[in-house]
Amino acid sequence: MTTYQGTPLFGGALVCDLPSNFADVSKLRQVPDNQEVWIDRDGFTSLVFEIDERVGEKGNGPEIDGLAMTTHLEEIVGDDIERTKVWNTTPTLFSKLDEEIPAYTLIATISPKKAPAAAASGSSSSSEKNSPDFTAIILTLVRLEREKTDLLITINVPHIRGEYNEEDVDLELGRQGKLIGDAVDYAAKIWETFKVKDWNLFNEV
Repeated sequence: MTTYQGTPLFGGALVCDLPSNFADVSKLRQVPDNQEVWIDRDGFTSLVFEIDERVGEKGNGPEIDGLAMTTHLEEIVGDDIERTKVWNTTPTLFSKLDEEIPAYTLIATISPKKAPAAAASGSSSSSEKNSPDFTAIILTLVRLEREKTDLLITINVPHIRGEYNEEDVDLELGRQGKLIGDAVDYAAKIWETFKVKDWNLFNEV
């Protein structure tokens, strides 16, 4: 059973409950000012809060916000976009935000890039053996139009062979497996507990 603790973000301007076994990456290495990055001490899952300039035209709705979601996803995955598959996108309700604020969540997976030589010979290097079979992404986008801001909450879930049960995961059949299931629980806890304590944050970043 995952235990959670109230966690201040961006100097306390934001707060939400995060799993107690997640560590603040900024204590280990430098993190951009517009990001908070947390990583599972017991695994490979990471959680990124990112404050970006709002993309897209004024107003909101499935089309405008859908395009914004696509734009942000492309920026996150970069050159991996051709190997990225989006499984679903759903509107998301944050319990402690105004319900007029649009938010959406998608689940996607990124397939690994095969090195040409390895693909041809069928061999794999030791670094390749430690690379994920695939990485799942749970991306939540909060559209703060008044603040001209898009808030992104990204949970990255690498699936490394030997670290998960392959038979438990088949997204086409709706089987998420434990790692993705846990990440969905983390996201749901964030939606339930996320609160803005200082709206001036979005003018400063």
